[in-house]
Amino acid sequence: MSNSPYIIEVTEENYQSAVVEQSRQVPVLVDFWASWCQPCQMLMPILAKLADEYQGKFILAKINTEEQQALAAQFGIRSIPTVKLFRNGEPVDEFAGALPEAEIRKFLDKHIPRESDALVEQARQLLLQGEAEGALALLEQARASDPANGNIDLALAQTHAATGDIGKAEEILARLPADLRDKPEVRTLQSLLFFEGLLAKAPAQEELVQRLETDPDDAEARYLLAAHHAVNQQYEQAMDELLQLMKKNRNYGDDAARKALLKLFDILGDDPRVPRYRSRMMSLIY
Repeated sequence: MSNSPYIIEVTEENYQSAVVEQSRQVPVLVDFWASWCQPCQMLMPILAKLADEYQGKFILAKINTEEQQALAAQFGIRSIPTVKLFRNGEPVDEFAGALPEAEIRKFLDKHIPRESDALVEQARQLLLQGEAEGALALLEQARASDPANGNIDLALAQTHAATGDIGKAEEILARLPADLRDKPEVRTLQSLLFFEGLLAKAPAQEELVQRLETDPDDAEARYLLAAHHAVNQQYEQAMDELLQLMKKNRNYGDDAARKALLKLFDILGDDPRVPRYRSRMMSLIY
């Protein structure tokens, strides 16, 4: 048995306390292994190294499936190594096979709080209170202490966007690693920046309304008016204008209205209005 305080041998007798209860305090990584399994033997020293390196930010729990067959059956283990991560008494993620160390680090970092994340949360609260400069200062401090934390760059981009520095926000988003670029909050911010960018040199909303009163077929005015509505969080008005533009001039800006609608859907996420407006959009396509 390992002498590390961060590694535990788990049996039926101590499973409840070592895995279920302990996972309510700190993530528990459960490694299902067997002595005859060569990939298991390759994986174990990597997991042990990481357990010591992370210094208690997670606990490594080892379950020998030959000796603890009831536990293996309980979790339906059919191949080994299988590794499950427990939080708050329940398995929340897993991987199978002997992954490389870098992949295991990525797996762990999705679930293990980092000290810099606390600074990010403080910065978000300052931003909500309108203290953007203080938020930026905290985020720069966080990035200096933990440059590998991509959440910091995302928060920096959001903060710069909130202060109106669209170019800086876009620059930060462009350097995000690939695994972060697909996050819903990144797509949402990119879509918001898209509409902000449209308005950088656009006429005022009142002027666009007057243009449309004079000429209802003014596609540019309708498109930019939709962007104003989007930036002002008047999402239904924005979608209505874009649908109207699709009806009147589908070819405007290389199908710009449809593309802008898709960006609004990204912003709205699970909002119940999205299926309704998506259906209306699709009816104009087919």
